[in-house]
Amino acid sequence: MKIILLEDVRKVGKKDDILEVSDGYAHNYLIKNKLAVPLTKRSKEVLDKRLNQEAQDEEDKVISLNKIKKELEDKTISFKVKVGKEDKVFGKVSTKQIADKLKEMGYAIDKKCIKLDGDLDTLGVHNIDIVLHKRVTFKLRVNLQK
Repeated sequence: MKIILLEDVRKVGKKDDILEVSDGYAHNYLIKNKLAVPLTKRSKEVLDKRLNQEAQDEEDKVISLNKIKKELEDKTISFKVKVGKEDKVFGKVSTKQIADKLKEMGYAIDKKCIKLDGDLDTLGVHNIDIVLHKRVTFKLRVNLQK
């Protein structure tokens, strides 16, 4: 029997997969527990329509994230840090501090999107990676000054 999975099922398949399974397994487990629906012309149309809508939503999201990228990629954000002897920075600048600074500027970027190669613990300009989406990444300059 051909079915469309409504959820991920371990060792069977992922959501939206069209699979061939035995009739008993389909009726007694997958359909009964609302993990799948039988493949019919109507269910295939509904699946195609939903997948097209999700693709369109994803494309709209990428377009809006690209606008943010264009606005931020040529900007530099600055942090005043305390320094000791020989301009050694006390502590370091974290992704949370960078996210908070971006929030003050009007950009709600999660700290998990900010990728640091190493610690920001020296004075000067550092380039950091911002990954908003798997298709939208850019570099942001962070300036540490005393």
